[in-house]
Amino acid sequence: MEKYIFQNGLKLLYEYRPGKVSSVCIGFNAGALEEGEDFSKGTAHALEHIISKGTKNRNEDDINIQLDRIFGFENAMTNYPYTIYYGTCFSEDLHRGIELYSDMILNASFPKVGFEQEMNIIFQELKEWKDNSYQHCEDLLFKNSFKLRRIKETIIGNEHSIRNITLDGIKRFYHKFYVPENCVICICSSMEFNYIYDLIKSYFGHWKKSCEKSFVESDKNSEILYEKNEKGIFIESVPGIKGVKIQYIFDIHHLNFKEARVLPVLNTIFGQGVGSLLFNEIRTCQGLAYEVGSSMKNERGIKLFSIKMGTSAENIDRAISTVNSVIEKFKYSTLHFENQEIKHKIKSIKLKDEIKREKSIEFCKENVIKELMDENYSLDKGEEAFKIKPWHINEVAGKFMNGPSIQILRG
Repeated sequence: MEKYIFQNGLKLLYEYRPGKVSSVCIGFNAGALEEGEDFSKGTAHALEHIISKGTKNRNEDDINIQLDRIFGFENAMTNYPYTIYYGTCFSEDLHRGIELYSDMILNASFPKVGFEQEMNIIFQELKEWKDNSYQHCEDLLFKNSFKLRRIKETIIGNEHSIRNITLDGIKRFYHKFYVPENCVICICSSMEFNYIYDLIKSYFGHWKKSCEKSFVESDKNSEILYEKNEKGIFIESVPGIKGVKIQYIFDIHHLNFKEARVLPVLNTIFGQGVGSLLFNEIRTCQGLAYEVGSSMKNERGIKLFSIKMGTSAENIDRAISTVNSVIEKFKYSTLHFENQEIKHKIKSIKLKDEIKREKSIEFCKENVIKELMDENYSLDKGEEAFKIKPWHINEVAGKFMNGPSIQILRG
């Protein structure tokens, strides 16, 4: 993969991919974390909606027609640390796709009618957000676990904060954070790099703005960004919920680079997949849950290790007791961490990554996010990954698998 930084600070990532299609992802360090105290919660997400409502050169209908004609697939997403726009098209249409994206991003006109329409849609999205019981369980857990962190509220905000979002606030957020030095573009294509370079330079090279210091980079806000989670068990009853959802979170922001590199292997052994210790004990041996697993969010402003499962009301205490038992055994025993097993897990992780990267759009998204986060904990460095030893897993597990916040969501 090639990387080039333009004079205005814009970063271009490129990988040659044979074939008839090209994929592009454009990302910004402009997620919900940047809202701070200056913007209503949900502003970053609202901007993602509004940016396609019109430009100085196109109205919304023109944009939608062109998106539909150029791209076989296109979408956008706002997360806590970033916002991305991405799509896949025939390589012969890549020029048109880049021109359209540049018009949307550089020439957004923010029409008042479009703003009002999209805010109504966002309110509907908020209602549907809560219909996902696992998502609702996580939202409640974050809200109960933190008093100050941005993640205590959903990415799209709450009903009160959404009502306080203004068109002027969206414009201010756009002008502050949608700037070249805050942007990464990744393209996978059979078109040569020189062609891609000229294409991006033609449409984004003249983009000259100055990025202000990000809210999340401020030292005075570091304690808010990674506020320690409130330990304990939180229980909430929601009418209509079938069964019980349980989620744990552990703080991992204090892990250093070497420790964080152990996390993918640790996660695979502990709770990811049908061969994990957690799945074997909870599902296979005791039949306490149909769905159970662990995952990690090692992105800026989040940095949490999670355990999720669904069970029945009569099995809540037993399920939690079993999870806690698996955690304690995992922290202090190397029985399941033989070197050969670690190699198998690393190979499994790499295989899953390769399968995901076969889709050029997934490759683009992944690399834009890594570049925006300026962090890489992947296992891409050949034999170095095989230097992870059993005691490394024990050490890392012992360092963060303590004092969890636990949310129980029941009917």
